[in-house]
Amino acid sequence: MSLAHCCGLLLTFLARLITGIQGHWKGCPPANEQRLYFANHQSHFDWVLIWASLPADLRATTRPIAARDYWCRSPLRRWLAEQVFNAVFVARTRAHPDEDPLEPLIQALHSGDSLAIFPEGTRASQAEPLEFKAGLFHLAEQFPDLPLIPTWIDNVQRVMPKGELLPVPVLCTVTFGAPLQREPGEDKRDFLARARRELMALRPGGWSA
Repeated sequence: MSLAHCCGLLLTFLARLITGIQGHWKGCPPANEQRLYFANHQSHFDWVLIWASLPADLRATTRPIAARDYWCRSPLRRWLAEQVFNAVFVARTRAHPDEDPLEPLIQALHSGDSLAIFPEGTRASQAEPLEFKAGLFHLAEQFPDLPLIPTWIDNVQRVMPKGELLPVPVLCTVTFGAPLQREPGEDKRDFLARARRELMALRPGGWSA
């Protein structure tokens, strides 16, 4: 068993110990098929919770999207992203005008990998997700048969809020919703708004007025 595999098992154990994390499959069962999971984003702990909620066979085929400037800042972060999580690195700023920031994701999907992305593009400081960036729409447009799974991570902002380095023990859940796809003729604005609504509908207890 490799060091990276052992580290992955340890991180999964710690995530479950600290948060009691449970995966609730409300809209679809866990299945070993190619999927794109899109989730709310409130901390660097988000992906670990999704990963710990997936069955072992799905963890092996599901890759997170990682910001290159953050995860390559130190050798340890890069090792975790590359060797433990098998992350797909993306650049948050373009090196030149013709660069397509989605190209690494497109290559990973063409190779058959499942992906977990955060369509807000950055971490939100409030419970309600920010408006979605266009990337999710373009992926849905290029891969029309790919199931898009809304994935709500609850309570994570209390475990590891923005700016904090160490997690705090708090119970969390990850809820996987029903797959959605872009409808024929659906434009970018309508699709992104619908995807965001589907994600928000998974929040346990709903939304207070």
